Amino acid sequence: MERKNRPSSIAMSPSLPQPSVDLKDGVLTATLPSGDSVQVYLYGATVTSWKTSNGQEQLFLSTAAVLDGSKPIRGGIPLVFPVFGPPPKDHATSKLPQHGFARNSTWEFMGKSSSESTSTKADDSVKLDFGLSSAMLSADTKSKWPVEFGLVYSVTLSKSKLEVQLHVQNKGENAFDFQCLFHSYFTVKDISNTTVSGLAGASYVDKVRGAQTFKEESADLPITGETDRVYTTPSLPPIVVKESGKDSLITTRDALPDVTVWNGWEQKIAGMGDFEPKDGWKRYICIEPGTVTGWTKLEAGDAWEGSAIFEAKL
Repeated sequence: MERKNRPSSIAMSPSLPQPSVDLKDGVLTATLPSGDSVQVYLYGATVTSWKTSNGQEQLFLSTAAVLDGSKPIRGGIPLVFPVFGPPPKDHATSKLPQHGFARNSTWEFMGKSSSESTSTKADDSVKLDFGLSSAMLSADTKSKWPVEFGLVYSVTLSKSKLEVQLHVQNKGENAFDFQCLFHSYFTVKDISNTTVSGLAGASYVDKVRGAQTFKEESADLPITGETDRVYTTPSLPPIVVKESGKDSLITTRDALPDVTVWNGWEQKIAGMGDFEPKDGWKRYICIEPGTVTGWTKLEAGDAWEGSAIFEAKL
């Protein structure tokens, strides 16, 4: 029977664009409706690409990077844990390889979550979680560092920003010490026109000059030769990369007081078999937030968290 005053049907709102996440052959790719994208290999949980909505690649990845899981990936954002650099001979990490095992272990993809913009009512960021625990390590690695731990690494992509966060849990009965760092390689157009600000007044260990300690005097640090410095900045100022005087990348940090600034320059890069092209030293700079000048002690049952946000400005 037809009703004279039948209520009109409820209009269905069009579905709003959502982030896309695809995992294939151990490589996860996420893309926002804006066009921003990120790529992460489960091997090492290494971020190998971060593109902003204009298609600009923000990370430097060697064209000779080994991507088959046989060695750490050269470029992108490798993870350093639980030791930075060659392990000290008198420390619990002494048997581990340089920079630890996180960057050459296979991680588990734990899932994604997205957040909605209050202005557009559409999802404009996506968070990707990766996990690694002591149970997932090889017997050889566990014998070299017999510690019960759990790591959750979160990579959050939003418009022109990438956030990386590491959560460390002590799941054992004894305390352990660790260091960690995001070994981030960023693209620049020309290293000779690149400066780094936010470090003035900070003390740093200069590995090019015999690991001596100095105080930074430059408000805008130029990169004029091989540079390998570990700065300590307890007040956590933003670190700004400038290209030809214009801000190109801003790094902000939480619980990560140290920043390594590295460019191997021509001679050192020439000796690296997995670094191509050989003139690529002109087009990258490493800005590496971490906690590496000392050791972070984690008591049984406790957890620690540190993060960095990279914001592309060009």
